[in-house]
Amino acid sequence: MDYSFTTIGALIGMAVAIILIIKKVQPAYSLIFGALIGGVIGSGNLILTVDTMVSGAQSMISSVLRIMTSGILAGTLIKTGAAEKIAEVIVQKLGEKRALIAVAAATMVICAVGVFVDISVITVAPIALAIGKKAGYNKASLLLAMIGGGKAGNIISPNPNTIAVSEAFQVDLTSLMIKNIIPAVCALIVTVIIATILSKKAGTMVSDQDLEKHAGNKKLPTFIQAFAGPLTVIILLALRPIFSIVIDPLIALPLGGLVCAIACGSLVQFREFAEFGLSKVAGVSILLIGTGTIAGIIKASALQYDVISLLEMMKMPAFILAPIAGILMAGATASTTAGATIASQTFAQTLLNAGIPAISAGAMIHAGATVIDSLPHGSFFHATGGSVGMNIKERMKLIPFEACIGLTSTIVAVIVYLI
Repeated sequence: MDYSFTTIGALIGMAVAIILIIKKVQPAYSLIFGALIGGVIGSGNLILTVDTMVSGAQSMISSVLRIMTSGILAGTLIKTGAAEKIAEVIVQKLGEKRALIAVAAATMVICAVGVFVDISVITVAPIALAIGKKAGYNKASLLLAMIGGGKAGNIISPNPNTIAVSEAFQVDLTSLMIKNIIPAVCALIVTVIIATILSKKAGTMVSDQDLEKHAGNKKLPTFIQAFAGPLTVIILLALRPIFSIVIDPLIALPLGGLVCAIACGSLVQFREFAEFGLSKVAGVSILLIGTGTIAGIIKASALQYDVISLLEMMKMPAFILAPIAGILMAGATASTTAGATIASQTFAQTLLNAGIPAISAGAMIHAGATVIDSLPHGSFFHATGGSVGMNIKERMKLIPFEACIGLTSTIVAVIVYLI
């Protein structure tokens, strides 16, 4: 077995990173410092540790470039009001009687077309609160509907986590997105069921003050204008699996943003939209570089061999490593993107050597990364709670339900692989 660092060193490094993240130290710095500590403890060689960290960070550059350009699409969808319009139309079409289905479906679609999951929830929140006030739904049911819909959309989207997994396994982004369609639909169904149960329980209701916070008379584009950008991206990415014409996400995503700006009559503001989008992905891009450093240490350690040995001792099949890795790494970092990246970077080769198809392994890791990715030491927990004015105690109560939704997509992803 060829490895440079011990399992103990890798685990200590990961533990240090987790503790620092929980202590509110900037996640990228936490991961970098954890990688340094883990490498030194795991080998005692500072030069080797730094070289491995740099190599790990370098492996993230192609993902970072694609994520940076994806910000153009996301920024344009948000700033033109296209994302809000898509959500509004979905909610209107499904109606007040199906409010929770509408809210979940709207968030799923917004996330699936390229808006990051936390921003998808924030975008749909004003519409969800307004319809929730009329229909008499409590905040918990509305927020869970949005979060569950976001989780479902996130595993079939050209978002940072999907890009990172596709890069690690060197598989086509579109194929990876398509692979998790069935798990996503199942997650959406479970979301609606749980949200409906929560709506029948006592909870904090939407107040007039909540609606006032989101009040505004922003002019939105038509649905056709709003969907022009996402449709462009879908068509361009679909060319590879259908006609073997390769259009890289690096080109397809920003081109979709440009089409969206033109369709919405906002081409003059396109530069502003791009800058806004970049500001939204800058944090994720930096996080991925930090993630790369600790992924490099873990990948070069004995951890993957020891995990395989443990699975063999427990007589568990090798493919179980994929979802478990996604679940644990996302929980440790409280981030779908960081968790999916570390898990796929670390265990991709191991899973492939075990004979598991790259697309299936990537899909299982990706789905697993949505189970406990919303723990309180991450930004998603606070951003989503804040979108509906929910306090931390109330927000904490939703974590088990969110885990059930993520676990649903993970189990279905495993079943799809086995079939």
